[in-house]
Order: sequence, then C-alpha cells, then structure tokens
Amino acid sequence: MRELATTCCIAGGGPAGMMLGFLLARAGVEVTVLEKHADFLRDFRGDTIHPSTMQLMQELGLLDDFLKLPHTEERSIVARFGDRDVPIADFSHLPVAAPYIAFMPQWDFLDFLADRGRALPAFRLLMRTKATGLVRSGGRVAAVTVETPEGETTIWADLVVAADGRHSDLRQAGGFTVREIGAPMDVLWFRLSRRESDAGQTFGQVERGRFAVMLNRGSYWQCAYVIPKGALETLRAAGLDAFKAGLAALLPVVADRVGEIASWDDLKLLSVAVDRLERWWQPGLICIGDAAHAMSPIGGVGVNLAIQDAVAAANRLAVPLREKRVTNADLAAIQERRSFPTRATQALQVAIQNRVITPILAGGGPVKPPFPLELLRWFPPLRRLPARLVGMGFRPEHIGPQLAPARPN
Repeated sequence: MRELATTCCIAGGGPAGMMLGFLLARAGVEVTVLEKHADFLRDFRGDTIHPSTMQLMQELGLLDDFLKLPHTEERSIVARFGDRDVPIADFSHLPVAAPYIAFMPQWDFLDFLADRGRALPAFRLLMRTKATGLVRSGGRVAAVTVETPEGETTIWADLVVAADGRHSDLRQAGGFTVREIGAPMDVLWFRLSRRESDAGQTFGQVERGRFAVMLNRGSYWQCAYVIPKGALETLRAAGLDAFKAGLAALLPVVADRVGEIASWDDLKLLSVAVDRLERWWQPGLICIGDAAHAMSPIGGVGVNLAIQDAVAAANRLAVPLREKRVTNADLAAIQERRSFPTRATQALQVAIQNRVITPILAGGGPVKPPFPLELLRWFPPLRRLPARLVGMGFRPEHIGPQLAPARPN
C-alpha cells in the first residue's frame, strides 16, 4: 500500500471541496483534493450560482473571468399558478457585483476552480481517487484510505475534510449522528429542447396535484418535475405515455416536445433529503457542505451554502494549518458559525415544504397562490426579502485577510 502525506486532505471535488482546496492553497497551505470520478461531467447537479458566490469571486478578483464561462442570468423568479404569474423574488436591488442568479453547468464551475488551483504550488488534485475510510492514531483522525487505479493508498494529513456529499463515505466511517428532518417530495430531472421563440425566463408552473420548474439553459430547458416522496413506482406503473401526457398538460409551452423523453432512463430521480449532523467534527476531521447538511432543492441554495461553509472553514483554518496547530476549538468554531445559517435555511425550506409543496401535491382545492405570495404580487418592494434570503443567505461569508495569496519563498 502506497502512502502520501499532506497538510489538509479534502475528500470530494464538488463545490465545497474545490473552493476550500483553492482558498487554502492560495493562502499557502499544502492541500490534496480527492475526486472519485475522472472528470466533473455529471448532469443535473446543482447549477445555480447565487449572488453571494459571485460576490466571493469578485473579492478574489476572479469574477470577470468567471462570467466569461457559458451561463444565463435570471434577475427575478416567477411562479405560475394556473394561468396567473406571481413574481416571487427580485434580485436586481441586491448590493453586490452581480445582482442575479447565474445558471452555469456545475462542471464548468468546478473546472474553473480546478484550473486556478493547479496554478498554485500548494494545490494537488487527484482524480479517480475515492476516499473509503479513516485511520485513527493518538485519539484523532490522522489519515484517510483511498482507492485509486494504481491500488489502495493511505494519505496522512494534519486535517481531513469530508466534503464528499450527502452520501458521504467518510461521514459514515466516522460514525456521525445524523438528524433526519425529512422531505415530502422527490424530483425527476430531465431536459427538453428550447426554441428561440420560447420565453426566456426561468419559471415554476403549478397546477392541481402537479408542480414543475423550467430552467433556461440556453439551448435546452432543464426541467424539474416534483412528485410525492416515493411516487416514482406509481408513475412507472401508469406508463411513460401517461407521464408524458400529464407533463404536456402541465407545461403546454413544451407539449410538442415531450416526445423527446424516449424512456424512463431519460429521467433522473433526485431523492430529496433534508438532514444535518448533530456535530460536524471529530479530532482531526470535519464535515462541510452536503456531508454536514443535506438541503432541499427549494431555492437552489445547496451549492451556495456549501461554498459558504468552505469560505468560513478557510477563514478559520488557513493560519493554524499553515502553522501546524489546528485544534478542536478551530473545528468547533466552524460549526458554530455555520450552524445558524444551516438551521435557518432548513427551517425555511421545511416551512415551504409543509405549507406550499405538500398542499399542491395533495391536489385539494383550487389552484391559487398562498396568501404570502399574493402579498409579493401586490407589493413589489416585498420581493427584495426573498431575493435577499435566496441570493445571499442568512450569513454570507467574505474572503478574510488571512486568505491573501501566499508570498513565494
């Protein structure tokens, strides 16, 4: 078995892991990031880049180059209840460099961070390298075991970071206690072609018992069809033609394109989960992003919350990692800082699930907006509040002075 050593080993090359790895390496900390796939090309991942994330890019001096990547911009969110449009959020008033949501393929975002990371001498990214277990020594996590094409390897580190998603292998290996909050829904993701004559705005469509969101991805629509938790088998039993007929009725704008769904393989199920760890850390190990807290897709905030975790962790850890003196107090401080925005965001998502999504999927009563959404329609300035909560979050992080680029030796 091969052995390697690094200062900080990050399992997971998603948004949290790549952002943390880049920030630490930029500050002069030796970092090794592990990504189990050969590339970042996976469809139907979180593709929303919120104003809070683009503000971080501005603080890093990277925003101009970042926005050269292919993306579309949404300055407002609209939900359509039956034939009535209800404006939900207006991002244009946010005091940030990019007051809108950018829809960008996640692989482009991750490649952007990886390219900037590779330019740093302290950054190492290992592809096709899967973290599988933990090694403990002296009462702390001291290493991570990994599988590579060349065989098993042990990577010794001053700190191991589990950023390997909501199905985290390291979270399981660490025996963390998970608080299951639950969700009443699942989501079927698929794509349909988009025409120049189609409306440009991303929107949600609500009908009795059915709910879908269409995201403008330029040449195609990325669609999310919301179903009751565990209802996929019922849909499959009714047949694909019945599903497509219901979809055409719900989304008449693309009714002539539902034939592009050739089989159930064209639909990708997201089993929605909402949970969080009771404690995010153990000596020598900390979980961030989805490994610490799985979010509902409501608001598309999961990616951006993970990035905020990464920035908070980098701000706290850069100096002690550089000086080889990370303590349990450092790890506890990261959880303490990020627990409030996590709990508050999940509480808001659960309230929306219970008061909006569940009644819609139950199919009872007329199709009409809940009263709070009617207020947003009647009083436009109120739309700035959901824009703030979705676009910036409850505690947006910033790039601290301790993350300034390290001086060459």
